[in-house]
Amino acid sequence: MKNLSIMPQLSDNELKRYHRQIIIPSIGENGQEKLKHARAVVIGAGGLGSPVLMYLAAAGVGTIGIIDSDEVCTSNLQRQVLYVTGDIGRLKADAAAERISMLNPLIIVRSYAARFTEENSSELLDDYDIAVDCSDNFATRYLISDATLKAGIPMVYGAVYQFMGQASVFNYKGGPSYRDLFPEEMHLSGEKKTDPPGVIGALPGIIGSVQACEVIKIITGAGDILSGKLLQIDALSLRAEIISL
Repeated sequence: MKNLSIMPQLSDNELKRYHRQIIIPSIGENGQEKLKHARAVVIGAGGLGSPVLMYLAAAGVGTIGIIDSDEVCTSNLQRQVLYVTGDIGRLKADAAAERISMLNPLIIVRSYAARFTEENSSELLDDYDIAVDCSDNFATRYLISDATLKAGIPMVYGAVYQFMGQASVFNYKGGPSYRDLFPEEMHLSGEKKTDPPGVIGALPGIIGSVQACEVIKIITGAGDILSGKLLQIDALSLRAEIISL
């Protein structure tokens, strides 16, 4: 992170926009300045990426990267609330960047209409302080975990299935990685190319909001981080538990 002592103070516009956040004692103007100069990249602009991107933009994270190679399709609209019917056929990275730029024109938004791969991972992560895993397959999660570990930045993880959701933080200050939660590539051998699993539309909103909150906490230093812990939420029974890793 850059040295905030030499950064200009928040503008009057920023003080007004982020007032309800700034008055939180554990955030304050110093925390808001940290958010302003933070750089977060979101890998996947779908069901989880939608709330993550909206809340990070609204919170004033100064530079946000969006990595997604897919186009918006009709079936996305049930849960991917960044998009509207008129976005069908557009690249998600571009449509998402446009939407969050409208939400907060004070931030810098970069879109990458590319798939996150082993070949481009180092380059895509190079300019960021934190990565948010909003992918929808195990292979990409392992890749993000390995790449963020190598880059020395934390990975904020989320996953959803039907009514069940998970969230955690990996590679944070020497904490566990995704491979520690799921050792050896146990999922890859059983992962088949089938139709994507069902998910209730509101669940990515719940888990994505948790991910966005963890990003804000990591940047500002507020609260306890979900490193070494796995949050599991069963939306069908409204039960939540935190498991120590």
